[in-house]
Amino acid sequence: AGGKGDGNEAHQLNWPRDVIIDKESNSLIICDGENKRVVRWPRRNGTRGETIISNIPCFGLTMDDNGFLYVINAGEHEVRRYKIGDTKGTVVAGGNGEGNRLDQLSNPRYVFVDRDHSVYVSDCENHRVMKWEEGSKHGIVGAGGQGEGNSLTQLSYPRGIVVDQLGSVY
Repeated sequence: AGGKGDGNEAHQLNWPRDVIIDKESNSLIICDGENKRVVRWPRRNGTRGETIISNIPCFGLTMDDNGFLYVINAGEHEVRRYKIGDTKGTVVAGGNGEGNRLDQLSNPRYVFVDRDHSVYVSDCENHRVMKWEEGSKHGIVGAGGQGEGNSLTQLSYPRGIVVDQLGSVY
C-alpha cells in the first residue's frame, strides 16, 4: 500500500499510523493519519485505496469479531465504532473533550477490543490505559493513572496495547 511518496491521492498515504487486516474483504484497513482518512486497500495487486471514513484525524484502529471497526479520533479525544459502510460511527470511549475524568481521554493512541467487546485505550497524555465496558459512559483505569513515571502503578505515554484472554494488559 502506498509507496508512491507522501500525498493524498488514492494511490498514496501520508503518515499511516496503524493497519489491520479485514479478513472478510481480504484487504488492509489503514489509518492514513495526515490525510485524515481511513482507507481500505486490496491485499493482492492493489494499486489504490478506497476511502471508507473521511475527515477523521485517526491514530489507531482495530476490528472486533463481529466486523465492527473501532477508530481513534485523535482530534476529538474519542474512539468511534463503525459498521463497515457507515461514515458517522458511534462514540464508545471518550467524546467529552480532552481531559482526565473517567469519561474523557487525552490524546488516545491505540485501541484493543476484547471478546466481551470492552474497549481498551492507551490514553497517552493521561499516562494510563482505560477500559470501557460495552455500553458504558465512563471508563475504568486498567493500568497507570498515577501520573507519569516508572513505578508499578505508573506509565509514561503508553502507546500500543494488547489484552490477553485472561484480561492482562500489555
